[in-house]
Amino acid sequence: MKAIILENGRPVLKEVPVPKLNSGDVLVKMKACGLCGTDVEKICGQYTASQPILGHEPAGIIAESTVNWLKEGDRVFAHHHVPDYECYYCKKGSPTMCPYYRKTNLDPGGFADYFRVPAWNVSRGGILKLPDNVSFEEGSFIEPLATVIRAQRRVFIDKDDYVLIVGAGPMGLLHVMMAKVNGAGKVYVSDISEFRNEYARKVGADEVFNPKVVKVEDEVKKLTDGRGVDVAIIASGAPSAILTALYSVRKGGRVLLFGVPYKGTILNYDISDLLNNEISIISSNAAVEEDTKEALKVISDKKMDVMKLVTHKFKLEEFNDAVRIAKEGKTIKAIIYG
Repeated sequence: MKAIILENGRPVLKEVPVPKLNSGDVLVKMKACGLCGTDVEKICGQYTASQPILGHEPAGIIAESTVNWLKEGDRVFAHHHVPDYECYYCKKGSPTMCPYYRKTNLDPGGFADYFRVPAWNVSRGGILKLPDNVSFEEGSFIEPLATVIRAQRRVFIDKDDYVLIVGAGPMGLLHVMMAKVNGAGKVYVSDISEFRNEYARKVGADEVFNPKVVKVEDEVKKLTDGRGVDVAIIASGAPSAILTALYSVRKGGRVLLFGVPYKGTILNYDISDLLNNEISIISSNAAVEEDTKEALKVISDKKMDVMKLVTHKFKLEEFNDAVRIAKEGKTIKAIIYG
Protein backbone atom coordinates (compact mmCIF):
# COMPACT_ATOMS: atom_id res chain seq x y z
CA MET A 1 0.00 0.00 0.00
CA LYS A 2 1.01 3.67 -0.34
CA ALA A 3 1.68 5.90 2.64
CA ILE A 4 3.24 9.28 3.36
CA ILE A 5 6.15 8.75 5.75
CA LEU A 6 8.32 11.48 7.25
CA GLU A 7 11.98 10.66 6.54
CA ASN A 8 14.78 13.06 7.47
CA GLY A 9 12.24 15.85 7.72
CA ARG A 10 10.75 15.19 4.28
CA PRO A 11 7.40 13.58 3.47
CA VAL A 12 7.95 10.62 1.17
CA LEU A 13 5.33 8.54 -0.66
CA LYS A 14 6.38 4.95 -0.03
CA GLU A 15 5.15 1.44 -0.62
CA VAL A 16 4.82 -0.15 2.81
CA PRO A 17 3.15 -3.33 4.10
CA VAL A 18 -0.48 -3.15 5.16
CA PRO A 19 -0.39 -3.07 8.98
CA LYS A 20 -1.07 -6.38 10.68
CA LEU A 21 -3.70 -6.42 13.40
CA ASN A 22 -3.35 -7.50 16.99
CA SER A 23 -6.30 -8.38 19.19
CA GLY A 24 -8.54 -5.34 19.62
CA ASP A 25 -7.14 -3.47 16.60
CA VAL A 26 -9.02 -2.39 13.48
CA LEU A 27 -7.81 -1.58 9.98
CA VAL A 28 -9.34 1.42 8.20
CA LYS A 29 -9.24 2.24 4.50
CA MET A 30 -8.63 5.98 4.40
CA LYS A 31 -11.15 7.94 2.36
CA ALA A 32 -10.38 11.51 3.46
CA CYS A 33 -7.80 13.09 5.76
CA GLY A 34 -7.38 16.80 6.42
CA LEU A 35 -3.98 18.45 6.17
CA CYS A 36 -3.38 20.22 9.49
CA GLY A 37 -1.01 23.04 10.35
CA THR A 38 0.79 20.70 12.76
CA ASP A 39 1.50 18.36 9.84
CA VAL A 40 3.21 21.24 8.06
CA GLU A 41 5.07 22.17 11.27
CA LYS A 42 6.36 18.60 11.58
CA ILE A 43 7.57 18.71 7.98
CA CYS A 44 9.28 22.06 8.63
CA GLY A 45 10.92 20.79 11.82
CA GLN A 46 8.96 23.20 14.04
CA TYR A 47 7.11 20.55 16.03
CA THR A 48 8.61 19.22 19.24
CA ALA A 49 6.57 16.02 19.62
CA SER A 50 8.56 12.81 19.84
CA GLN A 51 6.42 11.04 17.24
CA PRO A 52 6.60 12.77 13.84
CA ILE A 53 3.64 10.85 12.41
CA LEU A 54 1.67 12.63 9.71
CA GLY A 55 -2.10 12.64 9.36
CA HIS A 56 -4.45 12.83 12.34
CA GLU A 57 -7.76 13.92 10.79
CA PRO A 58 -8.84 10.76 8.95
CA ALA A 59 -12.17 9.21 8.09
CA GLY A 60 -12.67 5.98 6.22
CA ILE A 61 -14.15 2.51 6.01
CA ILE A 62 -13.41 -0.47 8.25
CA ALA A 63 -11.45 -2.93 6.13
CA GLU A 64 -10.75 -5.48 8.87
CA SER A 65 -11.79 -5.69 12.50
CA THR A 66 -10.98 -7.82 15.54
CA VAL A 67 -13.81 -6.39 17.67
CA ASN A 68 -17.47 -7.36 17.51
CA TRP A 69 -19.01 -3.88 17.39
CA LEU A 70 -17.05 -2.70 14.34
CA LYS A 71 -17.77 -4.52 11.10
CA GLU A 72 -16.15 -4.47 7.68
CA GLY A 73 -17.74 -1.65 5.69
CA ASP A 74 -18.57 0.57 8.66
CA ARG A 75 -17.91 4.26 7.99
CA VAL A 76 -15.78 5.73 10.79
CA PHE A 77 -13.67 8.54 12.20
CA ALA A 78 -10.54 7.54 14.14
CA HIS A 79 -8.89 9.62 16.87
CA HIS A 80 -5.08 9.43 16.96
CA HIS A 81 -4.43 10.24 20.65
CA VAL A 82 -6.45 8.72 23.49
CA PRO A 83 -5.71 9.03 27.25
CA ASP A 84 -6.03 6.23 29.80
CA TYR A 85 -8.78 8.00 31.81
CA GLU A 86 -7.28 6.49 34.97
CA CYS A 87 -4.18 8.54 35.84
CA TYR A 88 -3.91 11.55 38.14
CA TYR A 89 -4.19 14.03 35.26
CA CYS A 90 -7.28 12.36 33.80
CA LYS A 91 -9.02 12.21 37.17
CA LYS A 92 -8.20 15.87 37.79
CA GLY A 93 -9.77 16.95 34.50
CA SER A 94 -6.60 17.27 32.39
CA PRO A 95 -6.84 14.20 30.10
CA THR A 96 -4.73 15.67 27.29
CA MET A 97 -1.89 15.88 29.82
CA CYS A 98 -2.13 12.12 30.42
CA PRO A 99 1.33 10.48 30.01
CA TYR A 100 -0.23 7.93 27.65
CA TYR A 101 -2.04 10.48 25.47
CA ARG A 102 0.70 11.10 22.93
CA LYS A 103 2.07 7.57 23.11
CA THR A 104 -0.96 6.44 21.15
CA ASN A 105 -1.19 7.00 17.41
CA LEU A 106 -2.40 5.67 14.09
CA ASP A 107 -0.15 3.26 12.19
CA PRO A 108 1.48 4.46 9.94
CA GLY A 109 -0.60 7.68 10.08
CA GLY A 110 -3.69 9.08 8.41
CA PHE A 111 -2.07 9.78 5.04
CA ALA A 112 -2.05 6.15 3.92
CA ASP A 113 -4.20 3.78 1.88
CA TYR A 114 -4.86 1.89 5.10
CA PHE A 115 -4.07 2.61 8.73
CA ARG A 116 -4.28 0.57 11.92
CA VAL A 117 -6.15 1.92 14.92
CA PRO A 118 -4.61 0.30 18.01
CA ALA A 119 -6.71 -1.55 20.57
CA TRP A 120 -5.90 1.13 23.16
CA ASN A 121 -7.73 3.75 21.08
CA VAL A 122 -10.55 1.45 20.03
CA SER A 123 -11.35 0.30 23.57
CA ARG A 124 -11.39 3.86 24.96
CA GLY A 125 -13.78 5.43 22.47
CA GLY A 126 -11.27 6.50 19.84
CA ILE A 127 -13.45 5.37 16.93
CA LEU A 128 -16.83 6.88 16.06
CA LYS A 129 -19.24 5.52 13.47
CA LEU A 130 -20.30 8.14 10.96
CA PRO A 131 -24.04 8.51 10.36
CA ASP A 132 -25.20 8.36 6.76
CA ASN A 133 -25.70 12.12 6.59
CA VAL A 134 -22.01 12.83 7.38
CA SER A 135 -19.60 12.53 4.45
CA PHE A 136 -16.03 11.34 4.79
CA GLU A 137 -14.87 14.91 4.14
CA GLU A 138 -17.05 16.18 6.98
CA GLY A 139 -15.76 13.32 9.12
CA SER A 140 -12.22 14.57 8.61
CA PHE A 141 -13.23 17.77 10.46
CA ILE A 142 -14.19 15.94 13.66
CA GLU A 143 -10.74 16.12 15.25
CA PRO A 144 -9.99 19.80 14.53
CA LEU A 145 -13.52 20.84 15.50
CA ALA A 146 -13.20 18.80 18.72
CA THR A 147 -10.14 20.84 19.73
CA VAL A 148 -12.13 24.03 19.16
CA ILE A 149 -15.09 22.73 21.17
CA ARG A 150 -12.85 21.82 24.11
CA ALA A 151 -11.08 25.18 23.95
CA GLN A 152 -14.28 27.21 23.91
CA ARG A 153 -15.65 25.16 26.77
CA ARG A 154 -12.52 25.96 28.78
CA VAL A 155 -12.65 29.71 28.08
CA PHE A 156 -16.46 29.76 28.37
CA ILE A 157 -18.26 31.82 25.76
CA ASP A 158 -21.43 33.24 27.27
CA LYS A 159 -24.53 34.25 25.33
CA ASP A 160 -24.09 37.62 23.60
CA ASP A 161 -20.34 37.80 24.40
CA TYR A 162 -18.17 39.95 22.15
CA VAL A 163 -15.42 37.69 20.80
CA LEU A 164 -12.22 38.49 18.90
CA ILE A 165 -10.40 35.73 17.05
CA VAL A 166 -6.82 36.55 16.11
CA GLY A 167 -5.79 34.42 13.15
CA ALA A 168 -8.12 33.32 10.34
CA GLY A 169 -6.54 30.04 9.31
CA PRO A 170 -8.76 26.94 9.27
CA MET A 171 -8.70 26.66 13.07
CA GLY A 172 -9.50 30.34 13.57
CA LEU A 173 -12.41 30.00 11.15
CA LEU A 174 -13.71 26.96 13.02
CA HIS A 175 -13.57 29.15 16.14
CA VAL A 176 -15.69 31.76 14.33
CA MET A 177 -18.29 29.18 13.41
CA MET A 178 -18.31 27.52 16.85
CA ALA A 179 -18.54 30.85 18.67
CA LYS A 180 -21.72 31.52 16.71
CA VAL A 181 -23.06 28.08 17.62
CA ASN A 182 -22.26 28.87 21.26
CA GLY A 183 -24.33 32.04 21.14
CA ALA A 184 -21.69 34.76 20.85
CA GLY A 185 -23.24 38.16 20.13
CA LYS A 186 -20.53 39.58 17.89
CA VAL A 187 -17.49 37.81 16.46
CA TYR A 188 -14.56 39.85 15.16
CA VAL A 189 -11.55 38.50 13.27
CA SER A 190 -8.03 39.77 12.72
CA ASP A 191 -5.57 38.45 10.13
CA ILE A 192 -2.87 39.88 7.87
CA SER A 193 -4.14 37.82 4.91
CA GLU A 194 -6.99 39.32 2.90
CA PHE A 195 -7.58 35.87 1.40
CA ARG A 196 -8.28 34.50 4.87
CA ASN A 197 -10.21 37.56 5.95
CA GLU A 198 -12.58 37.09 3.04
CA TYR A 199 -13.27 33.55 4.26
CA ALA A 200 -13.90 34.89 7.75
CA ARG A 201 -16.67 37.03 6.31
CA LYS A 202 -18.11 34.01 4.48
CA VAL A 203 -18.38 31.93 7.65
CA GLY A 204 -20.04 34.61 9.74
CA ALA A 205 -17.53 37.10 11.14
CA ASP A 206 -19.28 40.38 11.95
CA GLU A 207 -16.20 42.54 11.43
CA VAL A 208 -12.77 41.73 10.00
CA PHE A 209 -9.55 43.68 10.56
CA ASN A 210 -6.16 43.60 8.88
CA PRO A 211 -3.47 44.67 11.39
CA LYS A 212 -1.37 45.89 8.47
CA VAL A 213 -4.05 48.50 7.86
CA VAL A 214 -5.58 49.30 11.26
CA LYS A 215 -4.72 48.97 14.94
CA VAL A 216 -6.96 46.09 15.89
CA GLU A 217 -7.35 46.91 19.59
CA ASP A 218 -8.50 50.44 18.73
CA GLU A 219 -11.08 49.17 16.24
CA VAL A 220 -12.36 46.59 18.71
CA LYS A 221 -12.80 49.18 21.45
CA LYS A 222 -14.71 51.47 19.10
CA LEU A 223 -17.22 48.66 18.62
CA THR A 224 -17.54 47.84 22.32
CA ASP A 225 -18.08 51.26 23.88
CA GLY A 226 -14.40 51.47 24.75
CA ARG A 227 -14.37 48.25 26.80
CA GLY A 228 -12.79 45.63 24.58
CA VAL A 229 -14.07 42.13 23.89
CA ASP A 230 -15.23 39.69 26.54
CA VAL A 231 -13.18 36.87 25.03
CA ALA A 232 -10.09 37.02 22.80
CA ILE A 233 -9.04 33.78 21.08
CA ILE A 234 -5.47 33.48 19.81
CA ALA A 235 -5.57 31.13 16.82
CA SER A 236 -2.02 31.91 15.69
CA GLY A 237 1.43 31.22 17.08
CA ALA A 238 2.80 34.68 16.29
CA PRO A 239 3.84 36.83 19.28
CA SER A 240 2.06 39.80 17.70
CA ALA A 241 -1.19 37.80 17.73
CA ILE A 242 -0.85 37.16 21.47
CA LEU A 243 -0.27 40.85 22.14
CA THR A 244 -3.24 41.86 19.98
CA ALA A 245 -5.48 39.60 22.05
CA LEU A 246 -4.14 40.90 25.36
CA TYR A 247 -4.62 44.53 24.33
CA SER A 248 -8.11 43.92 22.89
CA VAL A 249 -9.77 42.17 25.83
CA ARG A 250 -11.83 44.10 28.41
CA LYS A 251 -11.12 44.38 32.10
CA GLY A 252 -12.16 41.08 33.66
CA GLY A 253 -12.07 39.43 30.24
CA ARG A 254 -10.70 36.08 29.13
CA VAL A 255 -7.91 35.27 26.69
CA LEU A 256 -7.69 31.82 25.10
CA LEU A 257 -4.22 30.66 24.08
CA PHE A 258 -5.05 28.17 21.34
CA GLY A 259 -2.47 28.64 18.59
CA VAL A 260 0.92 27.09 19.36
CA PRO A 261 3.50 29.82 20.10
CA TYR A 262 6.88 29.48 18.49
CA LYS A 263 9.35 27.72 20.78
CA GLY A 264 11.24 30.33 22.80
CA THR A 265 8.56 33.01 22.38
CA ILE A 266 9.10 36.00 24.70
CA LEU A 267 6.56 38.82 24.97
CA ASN A 268 7.22 42.50 25.65
CA TYR A 269 4.18 42.86 27.90
CA ASP A 270 3.63 44.35 31.33
CA ILE A 271 2.38 41.42 33.40
CA SER A 272 1.00 43.77 36.05
CA ASP A 273 -1.79 44.57 33.60
CA LEU A 274 -3.09 41.01 34.03
CA LEU A 275 -3.64 41.53 37.74
CA ASN A 276 -4.73 45.15 37.62
CA ASN A 277 -7.28 44.41 34.91
CA GLU A 278 -8.14 40.92 36.19
CA ILE A 279 -7.50 39.33 32.81
CA SER A 280 -7.62 35.53 32.73
CA ILE A 281 -5.39 33.56 30.34
CA ILE A 282 -6.63 30.05 29.57
CA SER A 283 -4.75 27.60 27.35
CA SER A 284 -6.20 24.59 25.59
CA ASN A 285 -4.33 21.71 24.00
CA ALA A 286 -5.92 19.07 21.76
CA ALA A 287 -9.13 17.13 22.52
CA VAL A 288 -10.51 13.87 23.88
CA GLU A 289 -13.46 11.62 23.20
CA GLU A 290 -16.20 13.73 24.82
CA ASP A 291 -15.09 16.48 22.42
CA THR A 292 -15.01 14.28 19.30
CA LYS A 293 -18.51 13.02 20.10
CA GLU A 294 -19.77 16.58 20.43
CA ALA A 295 -18.01 17.59 17.21
CA LEU A 296 -19.69 14.77 15.33
CA LYS A 297 -23.06 15.85 16.72
CA VAL A 298 -22.51 19.48 15.69
CA ILE A 299 -21.64 18.34 12.16
CA SER A 300 -24.40 15.71 11.86
CA ASP A 301 -27.03 18.12 13.24
CA LYS A 302 -25.91 20.63 10.59
CA LYS A 303 -25.24 23.37 13.13
CA MET A 304 -22.32 24.42 10.94
CA ASP A 305 -21.20 23.72 7.39
CA VAL A 306 -17.54 22.72 7.71
CA MET A 307 -17.33 22.11 3.96
CA LYS A 308 -17.25 25.89 3.46
CA LEU A 309 -13.61 25.72 4.58
CA VAL A 310 -12.46 23.21 1.95
CA THR A 311 -10.61 25.03 -0.80
CA HIS A 312 -8.45 22.23 -2.25
CA LYS A 313 -8.60 18.46 -2.72
CA PHE A 314 -5.60 16.25 -3.50
CA LYS A 315 -4.88 12.60 -4.12
CA LEU A 316 -2.38 10.88 -1.84
CA GLU A 317 0.17 11.04 -4.67
CA GLU A 318 -0.21 14.83 -4.74
CA PHE A 319 0.57 15.29 -1.04
CA ASN A 320 3.61 17.53 -1.61
CA ASP A 321 1.50 19.86 -3.75
CA ALA A 322 -0.91 20.21 -0.82
CA VAL A 323 1.96 21.04 1.53
CA ARG A 324 3.37 23.57 -0.92
CA ILE A 325 0.15 25.58 -1.25
CA ALA A 326 -0.38 25.40 2.51
CA LYS A 327 3.08 26.91 3.06
CA GLU A 328 2.29 29.60 0.50
CA GLY A 329 -0.93 30.54 2.32
CA LYS A 330 -3.04 29.80 -0.73
CA THR A 331 -5.46 27.40 0.93
CA ILE A 332 -7.85 27.35 3.85
CA LYS A 333 -8.34 23.59 4.22
CA ALA A 334 -6.88 20.92 1.97
CA ILE A 335 -8.28 17.40 2.04
CA ILE A 336 -6.21 14.39 1.00
CA TYR A 337 -8.12 11.51 -0.58
CA GLY A 338 -7.20 7.84 -0.53
